[in-house]
Amino acid sequence: MANDVSVLETVLRRDLFRRMLRIRAVEETIAERYAEQEMRCPIHLSIGQEAIAVGVCGALEPDDYIMSTHRGHAHYLAKGGDLRAMIAEIYGKATGCSSGKGGSMHLVDLEVNMMGCTPIVASSLPVAVGVAFASMMKRESRVTAVFFGEGATEEGVFAECLNFAALKRLPLVFVCENNLYSVYSPMDVRQPLARDRAALAQAHGIEARKGDGNDVEEVYRLTRDAVDRARQENGPTFIEFETYRWREHCGPNYDNDIGYRTEAEFRAWQERCPIERHKRRLVNESAILPEAVGEMLDAVRLEIEEAFKYAQTSPVPADDELETHLYAGVRPS
Repeated sequence: MANDVSVLETVLRRDLFRRMLRIRAVEETIAERYAEQEMRCPIHLSIGQEAIAVGVCGALEPDDYIMSTHRGHAHYLAKGGDLRAMIAEIYGKATGCSSGKGGSMHLVDLEVNMMGCTPIVASSLPVAVGVAFASMMKRESRVTAVFFGEGATEEGVFAECLNFAALKRLPLVFVCENNLYSVYSPMDVRQPLARDRAALAQAHGIEARKGDGNDVEEVYRLTRDAVDRARQENGPTFIEFETYRWREHCGPNYDNDIGYRTEAEFRAWQERCPIERHKRRLVNESAILPEAVGEMLDAVRLEIEEAFKYAQTSPVPADDELETHLYAGVRPS
């Protein structure tokens, strides 16, 4: 879906909107049905953050790779991951993308080069560096994009990965999703106020940018530039996108009542909803008709309903699957 024109074409802008709308509808449906107790794994929703996943993946080619985090639904879907397999995985079914054994935090679809989710903070980084290094060694014209939160920049492996990526001029885009909180901890209790994460990347010799993570077109443009640099063998780029998650860190609910963030802050970020902002832009510029939005949503809801039916009617993993996909020599006690 990559595009090389400075002004985004209408068809692309509509598709970016449709992809965000689809991701939001999928996650809202997961939240609505979670209380039914059929999805038994923890879930980390990306509601409010859809523009980053869609803008980044929209700037990639189908052969490019991504690596994701514990909050990976949006990345998986934006890269083209199979929706039915994702919902089946969350239901713990054998037809899931990880055979029903991984749950929400272990989504993978190698058919679209979504290389997986790694739930430990910052652990997506070294895997993505390895993927990009392999591409370079094989002389492939492929770019890897790795998603991580601002909390990952507090880990030692972040500096190690920046260093190696810069040293080897890897075809890699570091995508930092700064949603301001690590579970319930705001930035000011975790990082010095003067810290500039983009400057840390620049200090390692990496091109660095910052952008509005709730503006899908800005995300697309910044990522496209970074992807072009990487594909032209000009090395990695670090991009920090500021955004905000609407729901609790882990689970389907809202948690503004527990005190770590205010209702006023939440409402201010809701006003910056990436989907509503992009819709207003498209409607105001006559790039999309309001009735077309309803038609998109109707189609998405039908697809989602089919995916949930598929998951609910799929079989659970067989008993003899218990000891498969283990490390060599490891058996359950």
